[in-house]
Amino acid sequence: MSTALPVLLTTEQPDGYWKPHTPLIFNEQGAVIVVGEDEAENLRRIQKAGRLLDNNGVNRIEPSAEGWDKERQWALAKGFTSTQSTNEVVWHSSEPAVAEQLSHLSEISRWARALINAPAEELYPETLAQRVIDYFEELVPSQVSYNIIKGDDLLKQGWAGIHAVGRASVRQPLMLQLDINPTGDDNAPVAAALVGKGITFDSGGYSIKGSEGMLAMKCDMGGAATLAGALALAVQRGLKQRVRLILCCAENLIDGSAFKLGDIITYKNGLTVEVVNTDAEGRLVLADGLQAAAESGAKWVIDAATLTGAAQMAVGKEYNALFSVDDGAAATAINCAAQERELLWRLPLAPWHSNNCPSPFADTANSRPQKGGGPGGASNAAGFLLRFAPNDGNGWLHFDLASAYLGSADAMWSAGATGHGIRTIAATLLQLSD
Repeated sequence: MSTALPVLLTTEQPDGYWKPHTPLIFNEQGAVIVVGEDEAENLRRIQKAGRLLDNNGVNRIEPSAEGWDKERQWALAKGFTSTQSTNEVVWHSSEPAVAEQLSHLSEISRWARALINAPAEELYPETLAQRVIDYFEELVPSQVSYNIIKGDDLLKQGWAGIHAVGRASVRQPLMLQLDINPTGDDNAPVAAALVGKGITFDSGGYSIKGSEGMLAMKCDMGGAATLAGALALAVQRGLKQRVRLILCCAENLIDGSAFKLGDIITYKNGLTVEVVNTDAEGRLVLADGLQAAAESGAKWVIDAATLTGAAQMAVGKEYNALFSVDDGAAATAINCAAQERELLWRLPLAPWHSNNCPSPFADTANSRPQKGGGPGGASNAAGFLLRFAPNDGNGWLHFDLASAYLGSADAMWSAGATGHGIRTIAATLLQLSD
């Protein structure tokens, strides 16, 4: 007999002594969730029920009886997964193939979430890169190759953005370029490049954050972890084309060598950027990553970053934000998000957004000298990146991960990393590179 708590679904309303909208009730059979006709709302109720089960001290559950498809089981698992626990979901036994898929998804999601939740003293640029390398060498050892460019070698090779942001830390900044090549052909073209922001701690630099705003900034490498998780999931789902993962890793700290407001960064492509906000550092490192993606020759480029508070103000903490000037690629991503039951919303981006951060001293500034970058801050940040995207942005998608991390628990999630976006990006990568 299983020692897991059975969790059942019912369409019958609970007895009158239960509140009518409560997501979870208990009876002699176990925990019971009431579902209705609106499946989107059902998934929310199921996830909330998982959160309540964790909050009530349960550590092992099993979806039982009828009605448990893949998405319902995953919603339950998302709510039931907490930051410090080793909670376990015993997947429904009726469909072994679905149970195997969920097992892989759970393992990858937990790994990526653990990376984001790790303290900066433990996870800094070099250890982030090494953990990603180790994970893929275990996952697909025969398909992995990589290159790390670190410290002053970044400057020698033209990666001035990562170097500028990370040079004040005793932990050297770096760029990791990791290839997954399932083709068996060393000369196979790179079908897609994934560019992740890997700021392992963000003090804001001389535009220093307040203590409250800085507390969660171990999560500022959420883009790197999300893309690594998405690539791992794509591999598990049968990735056939060569993909390059490019992680732009640094700690944004302060000492006498730190980059300063008014500095001019000259990029490898000749563009000059005036720094008007050292806390708008993510776009500075991604600019290098996008140029590296261009050098790879990839037709498709996806970047992901916990980039702007403006995106979170626009879409809240439940959605990620998407930017692109390629309508076809954007439609693919939106459709994949719907299929994967992840919330994604496209925000405005036009070519003229590239000119929305003017500078009298350089080709552009990295932001506007206003709180949050001023009106349209998320679109203007995407416009900055568009200057560096290959092919004038054709084939490029930018994910601003507004829902990657929660500073405190809510009814749906535990505190910390969510893993939101991994499924969408994996599905998009597979569809675009097919």
